[in-house]
Amino acid sequence: MKRRTLLTATALLGSAAVPSVAGTARAAAPGPSVTPAGTTTLDGQALFFVSYDGLVNNNSFQKNGLLTHRGHQYAAWYTADRNAVVGRRVLGGSTWSTVKVGHTLRYDDSHNVISMGVSRTDGRLHLNMDSHSDGFTYVKSVAGLLDNPTGLSWTASRFGAPQSTLDGLALTSQFTYPQFVATPEGRLQLSYRAGVSGNGRNALAEYDGTSWTALGEWSSATGTYTGAHGSSTLRNMYLHGIDYDRSGRLHAFFTWREQNAAVMCNAGGLTNHDTGYVYSDDRGRTWRNGAGTPVGTTGGSDRVAVTDGGLVVDPLDPDHSLMNQESQATDSAGRPHAIISYVPGRFGQCTTGYVRDRTANGRAFHVRRTAAGAWRKTEIPVALNSSQRTRLVLDKYDNAYAVLPFGRIAAASAASGHTDWTTLFDGGGLNAFGEVVVDETRIAQDGVLSVLHQVKSTGTTPSALRVADFALPV
Repeated sequence: MKRRTLLTATALLGSAAVPSVAGTARAAAPGPSVTPAGTTTLDGQALFFVSYDGLVNNNSFQKNGLLTHRGHQYAAWYTADRNAVVGRRVLGGSTWSTVKVGHTLRYDDSHNVISMGVSRTDGRLHLNMDSHSDGFTYVKSVAGLLDNPTGLSWTASRFGAPQSTLDGLALTSQFTYPQFVATPEGRLQLSYRAGVSGNGRNALAEYDGTSWTALGEWSSATGTYTGAHGSSTLRNMYLHGIDYDRSGRLHAFFTWREQNAAVMCNAGGLTNHDTGYVYSDDRGRTWRNGAGTPVGTTGGSDRVAVTDGGLVVDPLDPDHSLMNQESQATDSAGRPHAIISYVPGRFGQCTTGYVRDRTANGRAFHVRRTAAGAWRKTEIPVALNSSQRTRLVLDKYDNAYAVLPFGRIAAASAASGHTDWTTLFDGGGLNAFGEVVVDETRIAQDGVLSVLHQVKSTGTTPSALRVADFALPV
């Protein structure tokens, strides 16, 4: 649409400025800390197979594989016999009650995760599962189940039959990456990709407590991207997340994946490039770049495109195996933060095998917006030792925590401007396979970070699926 430009580090938000908390006198806030608070077992023999270097029960881009609502925590996974189940426990409890929801996993594909969401308007739990560029399975609970957890029994009869639509709403025959997000009013939105890797579009649907509505697609697959090695005319936008802040702004970091491998220095890498950012102040209908300029409309002909100006907040060419679908969060002032990871240039300017090179030399970086509107990036000084993703969470004091592969936890204080990253937990005792799932919703409710992880195994031998809890500063 417009000439592709970079949003410079000194560009301000202008009329879209995020409020600053500067100038308010208050006692010094505590820095980051984690205190182990116990581990529980969801399933001693959960389904295990490695696909796309990950596990179907433990892909970190699940939103949400683990969530908290009204004093209870919920988790979803596949058992060794491929049944989709949902578990529930009282916060702090050691026992999970589980129910089967009537679906069995079709393929050994780690993309086919289970994602959960809560519609606060009617107290239902929603699940979307088992999809990778094809159809999906949708299940929802009876109304009020999550609002009255002590009064309503946790049984399979509380869930409806599996569906291949959203209560009759058919979205796309090429569906992937379901992410549920609750609006400030309590509606539930479903973010997903229509299409395939390298040729797909992001889209939204919305549930108002009565029915689902397709809002439409909002990112474009078309336009020409030209790099140092060649050009590509098709791509997809991979989201690092989609989250509302306290004021109701919807934030989304992303990276582009090109279809044409000619943009890379070597076919063994990844065609992902650039970290971008957009936001919406009208519940995902209109999208703006960091400077506040409209760049796309959901359901309209003008969608967010690689050629739009002001999208890129951290430029990077496709030669460094930049990971897609990493992680993001927003702080108490509504400022966006993200974790990205790639092989830095000091290890070479051309990755030739992304799994090998990311495992040997990959590093994670914290990208965030300052109170003045500038973008800042800090390397987290911990080797990934993995090709996989890192999760980001913020505590009540805006300290940042990076939950790295194998359940390791590094953190940086808000007081330092998030520059003093250090390791707080080395993953010892977890024996975690790689990526982990975090409960994004629990921290605000009781100050505990819950980390869902699966124990290492080999081949297709089932292994334990567990939740480790860590108390954060109070």
